[in-house]
Parts: sequence; C-alpha cells; structure tokens
Amino acid sequence: MKFLRRLGPPVACSGGRSCPDVLLLDDGDLAVIGLDLTAEAASLPPDAGCAPNERIVRLPRSILLAALPEIIQG
Repeated sequence: MKFLRRLGPPVACSGGRSCPDVLLLDDGDLAVIGLDLTAEAASLPPDAGCAPNERIVRLPRSILLAALPEIIQG
C-alpha cells in the first residue's frame, strides 16, 4: 500500500498533527484520517456494522466536500 497524494486542499492544523484528510492509495481506494469514534458509536443503523479490524472515524464535512471533485474525477 502506497499513499499517492492528498485529495483536496491542505488543511490548516495545529503543528502538522491531528489533521483530518482524504488520501488516494495506489490501488485507487481512499484512506481517511479522522477522529476515532468507534468506542462512542454504540448504535449504528441496523444495516451497518464495524468489524474488529475497522474503525469509525469522523471526517469534517468540509474536508470531504473539498476532496469530492478529485474523488469523482478518479
């Protein structure tokens, strides 16, 4: 797995750490950096699930919207 690039503009964050982001992987999939909400997400919709090797992360809407044009372009 290799990170190719950030999708959307760089996000201003404190000290270069704890920055939500959307990243393009070399296989075309996306990786997301966000706050881990897994422990607090006790009541998912009935048709959703989170496997032990998965995490639920919070990605600010503004970050996703900024990355969306590049996600759609592929």
